[in-house]
Amino acid sequence: MELERHAYDVVVVGAGGAGLRAAIAAHEDGARTAVVCKSLLGKAHTVMAEGGIAAAMGNAYPEDDWRVHFRDTMRGGKMLNHWRMAQLHAQEAPDRVRELEDWGALFDRTPDGLISQRDFGGHRYARLAHVGDRTGLELIRTLQQRTVALGVDVFMECTVTRLLTDEEGITGAFGYWRESGRFVAWEAPSVVLATGGIGKAYKVTSNSWEYTGDGHSLALQAGAGLVNMEFVQFHPTGMVWPPSVRGLLVTESVRGDGGILKNSAGNRFMFDYIPDFFRKETAESEEEADRWYTDKKNNRRPPELLPRDEVARAINSEVKAGRGTEHGGVWLDIASRRPAEYIRKRLPSMYHQFKELADVDITREAMEIGPTCHYVMGGVEVDPDTQEARLPGLFAAGEVAGGMHGSNRLGGNSLSDLLVFGRRAGTAAAEHARKRAGLVELAEDALADAARAALAPFDREGGENPYAVQHDLQQTMHDLVGIIRTAPEMEQALARIAALRDRIAALSVEGHRQYNPGWHLALDLPHLLLVSECIARAALEREESRGGHTRDDFPAADPEWGRTNLVCTRTADGGVTVARQALPQMPPELAEVFEEQP
Repeated sequence: MELERHAYDVVVVGAGGAGLRAAIAAHEDGARTAVVCKSLLGKAHTVMAEGGIAAAMGNAYPEDDWRVHFRDTMRGGKMLNHWRMAQLHAQEAPDRVRELEDWGALFDRTPDGLISQRDFGGHRYARLAHVGDRTGLELIRTLQQRTVALGVDVFMECTVTRLLTDEEGITGAFGYWRESGRFVAWEAPSVVLATGGIGKAYKVTSNSWEYTGDGHSLALQAGAGLVNMEFVQFHPTGMVWPPSVRGLLVTESVRGDGGILKNSAGNRFMFDYIPDFFRKETAESEEEADRWYTDKKNNRRPPELLPRDEVARAINSEVKAGRGTEHGGVWLDIASRRPAEYIRKRLPSMYHQFKELADVDITREAMEIGPTCHYVMGGVEVDPDTQEARLPGLFAAGEVAGGMHGSNRLGGNSLSDLLVFGRRAGTAAAEHARKRAGLVELAEDALADAARAALAPFDREGGENPYAVQHDLQQTMHDLVGIIRTAPEMEQALARIAALRDRIAALSVEGHRQYNPGWHLALDLPHLLLVSECIARAALEREESRGGHTRDDFPAADPEWGRTNLVCTRTADGGVTVARQALPQMPPELAEVFEEQP
């Protein structure tokens, strides 16, 4: 078997914000480090993050500090977050932002020359450090420049298909070059997964083509657990028309900067959907909501800025009640509320996106939007301080890791999550590699088996078409495990997933190994299927509604479930099993934060 081989201390899978930050940290800790990414360096999905990086720097409101940010994050996640991850995140985010600035990131400024911070849903104070509405692009540009300057090796357009292990833990990874189809193996005692999310399991998603749940699935197959997989965030505002751009994100900054939601009758419906949990801090009249933009001390927040799960459910209810737009969305209007110049300055990408793709001028007319699968709160169960999974030598950071966001992520917390935990994972991975130096080697039979599995679709003739299977899987998840869920629908989804498993075992592809998208999809589908099964099984098990998981048959939150995590693991026959686990207990001095006045 022709096989390209490499040896490193740390291999990072994924080159988004978490992956690059982990690679920088591992390299700076003295580890020989490589980054493997499916697309070109700089094209990772992090570039699509628009709003900003949440960090309690206190530039806009000096009274903001990590305790308030911690409280907002825990409340946004409906208290199901791992308290220690939320604490570290809130404490370390400001330093990570300042570090980016030291490395050359150019943030927007306040009149005094400090980093500007904007409002976002669920955050009590304006705390999103931003670069117009192109923050993710600047974050990646900065980290990419730093990675290249440090001389970290990057394997671009290269996909990992399997993690390799021995009795002691991780020994490396196996994959292929997308262009040539040639196989490549990396020997390494530490692997950091930074592969992002699972959006391609759904029909309508804001996620890029790379988000096929590889990291979630690789970890599960290697023996790690996945936590909180029932919680999938549907971003309330994705484009719904024209069909070619359906699901493309419309940043929450539109609402942070004054945009409002209206139904087809022109009513500002969010006032009808304020939950008791957030009533104390949410405006009850349009007048108070409008005053908040200029006087935040004496007024409460507009309901458009409730956490994403609340807003997505409200839009879903309006459309179901027949008050939606022609194409099944609602209206997001900033044109009637802010001057054209202000909109173009604050939201340059949104202005351009709608003008080019939908021929809509957002300074003159409302945008047609609806919910889109955006983010998975669930991921690899990790140690909060080191990001290490239950499999020694395996680390995870960013969206592929679970626990930090609980049942619902606040906007802006993902970019700070990438930086804080990317750094922690990289440092811990380098430390682990030092302990295991010279003790790992790749087993030849495991390499041969990985190659055989990857080539299997070429050996079958007249089997299933990967594109047809993907279509059916996405439709199943969209229809049966979407925003609103019921037991019969999820049982139906699991029956369909079982049938799809047989079809995936019979996939066949034609042509050669050289850049063959059908083959690439055939290798992605088992990952998507495994992740979809985790979501459906965990969602069926959790008999309550909380955050990004809404059960029509169990509409209330249940305090007992509020103390329980669900962890998915792999069974011997390749299926998924779900176990209940007690939520880690918060120490009393942190619990006091929630007794303070909001």
